[in-house]
Amino acid sequence: MTATPLSPATTPATAAIEGRPAGHVLVEALVAQGIDTAFGVPGESYLAVLDGFHEHRERIRFIACRQEGGAAFMAEAQGKLSGRPGICFVTRGPGATNASIGLHTAFQDSTPMVLFVGQVASDQRDREAFQELDYRQMFGPGTLGMAKWVGEVQDADRLPEYVARAFHTAMQGRPGPVVLVLPEDMLTQRTRAPVLPRVQPAQAWPAPGALRDLRSLLLASQRPFVIAGGGGWDAESAKALQRFAENWQLPVGCGFRFQDTFDNRHPLYAGDVGIGINPRLAQRVKDADLVIALGVRLGEMTTGGYTLLTPPRPAQKLVHIHAGAEELGRVYAADLLLQASMATAAKALEALTAPPAVPWADAAAAAHADYEANHVAPPVAPLDLAVVMKTVQRLAPPDTVYTNGAGNYSGWLHRFVRYHGLQHHGRTQLAPTSGAMGYGVPAAVAAALLHPQRTVVNVAGDGDFLMTGQELATATGYGANRGAGRLVSLVVDNGSYGTIRMHQEREYPGRVSGSDLYNPDFAALARAYGWRAARVERTEDFEPAFAQALQAGAPMLIHLRLDSDVITSRTTLSAIREAARQAGR
Repeated sequence: MTATPLSPATTPATAAIEGRPAGHVLVEALVAQGIDTAFGVPGESYLAVLDGFHEHRERIRFIACRQEGGAAFMAEAQGKLSGRPGICFVTRGPGATNASIGLHTAFQDSTPMVLFVGQVASDQRDREAFQELDYRQMFGPGTLGMAKWVGEVQDADRLPEYVARAFHTAMQGRPGPVVLVLPEDMLTQRTRAPVLPRVQPAQAWPAPGALRDLRSLLLASQRPFVIAGGGGWDAESAKALQRFAENWQLPVGCGFRFQDTFDNRHPLYAGDVGIGINPRLAQRVKDADLVIALGVRLGEMTTGGYTLLTPPRPAQKLVHIHAGAEELGRVYAADLLLQASMATAAKALEALTAPPAVPWADAAAAAHADYEANHVAPPVAPLDLAVVMKTVQRLAPPDTVYTNGAGNYSGWLHRFVRYHGLQHHGRTQLAPTSGAMGYGVPAAVAAALLHPQRTVVNVAGDGDFLMTGQELATATGYGANRGAGRLVSLVVDNGSYGTIRMHQEREYPGRVSGSDLYNPDFAALARAYGWRAARVERTEDFEPAFAQALQAGAPMLIHLRLDSDVITSRTTLSAIREAARQAGR
């Protein structure tokens, strides 16, 4: 098909005869899928799409971000919050490579997302034209790739078909990211192809026979334990999970950075099964005679480096329920494998008839008591992050969304904030299981723009914040604080890459290399972006600063200056050094 130059918007009658530019059709297709916000960094390779956003600006908005990694993180957060694909647009070459971090995060976190990438014109392909890349090779779909599918649209008439397939693929089975490549000349072609209806993913139900087997395993158990998490959950499935746990009096732990899957205040909640796990909880998982893994992949972080459950055949009997068939049996030889969507699996489990009494009821209560006891920590002066996190939760509204990236600072957030279950307020935790630094700020900006009535609190480390801190400008430019909700960023500054420093002190005590940081005045930096700001160095100064942040006005950053000797909510550098000394290192 010969490319037709893009012209100004036509009348409906003319469009019916000549068709619409494919770039406009793409935007229409997104609107048909229920998308009202897309994130990205503009590029000349998809000018026709940007014109489509202008044409349909009353129905959908394009949020122009400051770097493609931040834009992709925002789209990933959008996917987590909505359950439907988050949308990101980037240009070819450097734009796509910058966005890859968000794509990898969506893949490891099982988050639906579609990344649209502008491409060189069709007649320039395979010449290493300006910024040309082969995205099928780059994003390599597969079990260890970065995308579930990579497609390239060569014919404008098939564009709606490709968009619908992208949405189906992103949501079917184990949710994940899809890449759709858009040649520049294709986007200017005119087409009369109609957009397709809103996509709804097919739901896989667990087999009745397998459910009977699961019930038999439960009846034969003395020390069962449930680990829930992963993608694909919604309010109804979270309610069904809670009723299943209540019917059988089962202790429930949440997988790494999926702590809002189950209400942390519930008497059957046992804690989060991830980095910095409560030692009592770790032992409880090891001692279980039956583990029901519901939606989690049972990856390295959730299994404590594959020590809580030892592959390939764990000591515990294992029931693994997951939406992706490719995930079942990949690492663990389970006693029972069930492929099912979380929405259907939880409802099926809820219907399992429980006996009048179970022998593990007291153990379930003890598991929750251990979780409650873990909220008590010795005081730390002059700035106690445990008190900071408890203060945040006490003052912030119950539907507050908490975001973070990667770093030891996140240990305080995960340990001392009690996440409400999905059934109450939807997602309240946005955090990368991929361990991607820089995720928290863009995720917070996205949450604030998508849900202006909800308060959003980002907790970031100093190294973590400076990877994507420029997205504070995006928040200011698009009015992230205009609704009833408030946007707050807490920057924990200990002058180091704390996680790396911790490992260095354990493996090479006293030999610091590459982990010290030179930091700016974070409060002054925030003010330059139009935010309010405060610097806090003592525990007693935090509450008034946070109370101010929850008042009307611009978003606010609170710079928390911490001694570099404080590493995690459980350890200090001095304790790590002493342990290394005693070990003879």
